Amino acid sequence: MAAHPVIGWIRRILIGCLILFAIPLVLTVAFRWVPVPTSAFMLRHWITEGKTHRYEWVSADEVSKWPAKAVVASEDQRFYEHWGLDLQAIDKALDERKRGRRVRGASTISQQVIKNLYLWPGQSWFRKGLEAVYTLWMELVLPKDRILLIYLNIAEFGYGVYGVEAAAQRYFKQPASKITRSQAALMAVVLPNPKRMRLERPGPYMRGRQAWVLGQMY
Repeated sequence: MAAHPVIGWIRRILIGCLILFAIPLVLTVAFRWVPVPTSAFMLRHWITEGKTHRYEWVSADEVSKWPAKAVVASEDQRFYEHWGLDLQAIDKALDERKRGRRVRGASTISQQVIKNLYLWPGQSWFRKGLEAVYTLWMELVLPKDRILLIYLNIAEFGYGVYGVEAAAQRYFKQPASKITRSQAALMAVVLPNPKRMRLERPGPYMRGRQAWVLGQMY
């Protein structure tokens, strides 16, 4: 007896969803050894803007020690303590929301990696759920230093400028291996909003944040 057409469509949809869900899980394992060729955010930039972007993967020994220290100091100081989801930061964010205060960001570096690699901008519960699942998987299969290296390579540091190597070449006319402590702190400052804060024209606010990041790096 032939299956009802609706059942066939449901089966195809479920199989498609399973495949789409499995692809990021498999890719994440591969990225333990394989350089990341692109990301969802880079593809989105190319599709929506119709413009190319600057991106060049670099290995850990091709980046100075300062960018990693700067982004941890600025974005996620408990990076080496949590398992991808910082429950303390989430609790603080929820408490601030209850008090009617401005909600601080609770996303970890690991969550930002997953969002940039596989997902899209937004605050829907569905996207957040996918982000949490993928993040926990990544923390299980990748070492912390590898996660941090991927973040440095795919983070946007300016309009269409992705990764420390592209940013170093574009804004400082040097390779990522030559980035100084001060330059790394300034690069970390733009990460929350790389389209508004410009590395080539740092204003008083950015300089103030740069000084704060330098202090945290110490």
